[in-house]
Amino acid sequence: MFGIDLLNEMKSYSLETSVAVQVFIVVFLTLLLNFIAAKVLNRLHVKLQKTTTPWDDALVDAVRKPFTVLIWIVGIALAAKILQQHTQSVLFEAVNVVRDIGVIVCLGWFLQRFIKRAEKNFIESQKAAGKHVDQTTISAIAKLLRLSVFITVALIILQTLGFSVSGVLAFGGLGGIAIGFASKDLLANFFGALMIYLDRPFAVGDWIRSPDRDIEGTVEHIGWRLTKIRTFDQRPLYLPNATFTTIAVENPSRMTHRRINETIGVRYDDADKVRSIVQDVKEMLQAHPEIDQSQTIIVNFNKFAPSSLDFFIYTFTRTTNWIRYHEVKEDVLLKAMDIIGHHGAEVAFPTSTIHVPGSLRIRTEHEREQFAGS
Repeated sequence: MFGIDLLNEMKSYSLETSVAVQVFIVVFLTLLLNFIAAKVLNRLHVKLQKTTTPWDDALVDAVRKPFTVLIWIVGIALAAKILQQHTQSVLFEAVNVVRDIGVIVCLGWFLQRFIKRAEKNFIESQKAAGKHVDQTTISAIAKLLRLSVFITVALIILQTLGFSVSGVLAFGGLGGIAIGFASKDLLANFFGALMIYLDRPFAVGDWIRSPDRDIEGTVEHIGWRLTKIRTFDQRPLYLPNATFTTIAVENPSRMTHRRINETIGVRYDDADKVRSIVQDVKEMLQAHPEIDQSQTIIVNFNKFAPSSLDFFIYTFTRTTNWIRYHEVKEDVLLKAMDIIGHHGAEVAFPTSTIHVPGSLRIRTEHEREQFAGS
């Protein structure tokens, strides 16, 4: 009996040792494969970054982390399978389900990363080639793709767990009304973002402002709930997308020209020179290289002001750049002032004329001293 017990113990010990060795080998091979895969993918990514195609390095970069995690999932699942065969534990019966869910999550993770990397690489490659990039449309398409991947992965996981997808969808239809009432603000912002993507009143990078609200700045990001605007004092402004369905929005970034609308006054003493001044200023604008001759050009005397004879300049510059526009405007005004000076006239400034009756006389300083002494 003693010999039989000793033999059984030796067999049991030998079996446990064999299982431990198998698990160790699986874990070691998993670690080794993970190390090799990481090194290969990293080197491949560095080489593909030098190519002009935006998709290849995005694909490799997106697959790096999910693939290494997938190796560990498969390796740990295999080790758990070996332990299950030896221990017959109920705990390991869920290994297959957990492994399948892990594989699905890794696949979804890879697709999410690939869409994000491809979006970034495509925009950068287009900008590097000097081509126009509609970031708003590209961002909208990328977000819809990522949302589709997320919903698909969630439904596949539910199906793997044994839930009926059709039942889940039916429940979603019945509960949609309740969810809609509970999250009406969220849905309003979502549809506000949808209208921005469809109507495209502005895009990322545009300078916008609203006459209805104190809103002005450059659009940095358009999300499904919020739009981020950077104001001119460099403060971030976050606006719910539903706001844009109720306010008017100006988009100066899409203007074709900038307007110069200035009034200049000449002294009443130079009234005989106004006609020539107005004519010369108009000819100057018609010959100015930065003034768009296809747009309206008006230079007319239009007002007898209290201290001046006013004429106005109404014209449009070719540039829409804010800094360049002010340089052109400065040049136009300086040339107008030179024309006024060339005619021997002067720019008027506010003055007042006092009419003194003939019976009044202003005493001199000497007369005032004599009057004070008496």
